[in-house]
Amino acid sequence: MSLQVVTANRLDDGLVVFLTADGGWSESINDARTAEGKEAADALLAEASAPELDVVIVGPYLIDVEQQDGGLVPTKYREVLRTKGPSVREDLGYQAV
Repeated sequence: MSLQVVTANRLDDGLVVFLTADGGWSESINDARTAEGKEAADALLAEASAPELDVVIVGPYLIDVEQQDGGLVPTKYREVLRTKGPSVREDLGYQAV
């Protein structure tokens, strides 16, 4: 069974964020709360899709992640790009920091 986390975009600045253990949102995937199994993942997504969050984030969805070197890493290239920023300009996005 794969690990999953919820990702979305923050409305005020458009940045990619991840649902945390305390129900907040973080720009770091390593702060994300993980779910293992369909029921746990569905519950996590339901929490992130609560109507009151419509003024904070947009488009929450589940992504598959793996534990690597003590951190979380997305399994799909699209999500890797979302966590790092543009692949053609390493001076932009999260990787520039």
